[in-house]
Amino acid sequence: MAAVRALFRRSREPVDQAAAQAEPSPPSSSSPSPLPSLESLQTEILRLTDENRLRPSADRERAILRARHLAGIRLIDDPPAAPRFAAASDASLPAGAPLPEFEPSQLTGGLIRAAVLRDGCVLVRGLIGRQRALALADGIDAAYERRERRTAGEDPRDGYYDEFTPHERFGQDLLRHWVKEGGGLLGADSPKLTFEFTEALRDAGIDRVVAEYLGEPVLVSSHKTTMRKAQPSVSGQWHQDGRFMGNVRSLNLWLSLSRCGDVAPGLDIVPARLDHYVATGTEGAALSWTISDDQARAAAGTTPILRPTFEPGDALLFDELFLHKTGSEPSMPNPRYAIENWFFGASGFPAEYAPIAA
Repeated sequence: MAAVRALFRRSREPVDQAAAQAEPSPPSSSSPSPLPSLESLQTEILRLTDENRLRPSADRERAILRARHLAGIRLIDDPPAAPRFAAASDASLPAGAPLPEFEPSQLTGGLIRAAVLRDGCVLVRGLIGRQRALALADGIDAAYERRERRTAGEDPRDGYYDEFTPHERFGQDLLRHWVKEGGGLLGADSPKLTFEFTEALRDAGIDRVVAEYLGEPVLVSSHKTTMRKAQPSVSGQWHQDGRFMGNVRSLNLWLSLSRCGDVAPGLDIVPARLDHYVATGTEGAALSWTISDDQARAAAGTTPILRPTFEPGDALLFDELFLHKTGSEPSMPNPRYAIENWFFGASGFPAEYAPIAA
């Protein structure tokens, strides 16, 4: 355990036991320090998590996030050789509906696999409780406010906004400016929200179901978990996330934290399985990496493009080939709060991202 703690030393006196683990040592020109074992990291994560449930602490939440990052490195460094997706359970899918709706208790790896291969996605009602979702939305507002205070030169230390520093073997540019311009905040930059969000997913059993779906250890990334507040004035662009991530094994969880799709921006989706990447940068596309409306309609074929209405706590699960965009209208009266969280298998983790054990 001493080896674990040595990687989290702080430059000032710790507030409590976890504070000594909260931040990495500054990068140096020498060889990286050897990582603790995966087993010792997992033990430390469990211990700190149990303590934080009883006595929440910003320093402890930083330490948990850091330990999960190091555990993620261990996992991608020793991935399984030939993992398999869960066998598709086609019998679990109802016929006829353009986009079936499921309750959390119905979710299995096999059902998700069947739905992704047929409909491109899985719509889950009430994945987490309404009040818990609304509390996470309030937390996003708090994190945005702390980010502005940090920009103004203040140093709030309550864990709502604390810029994440990856291990020295990973690049330090997490593209924060681009994420902010897009109406988001990196989940890894909010240790408090990351802890609360992770707890909500574990209580819903999603960590277990995603592991069953992927057939291997599950990770998230400092680059691809985003706390979002989308304004109606910002239009979306059709895209498939796999275009930006390379050859991955993935499943995205898009979790709504406010009512959206009618009174706030939602998602426009093509609820069908695509087995290819649609052409980008063609006539009518806003950017070189986006897909035009005409290309999206052609890819959808006879499948209707949908804009579901979501309540706080509803979720959409899909993989890297799914065609979608933010669905917004300037006349919508409210912003939309959501969390976008990409899960990855250890054997198919994006090469340029910093891993975090799920």
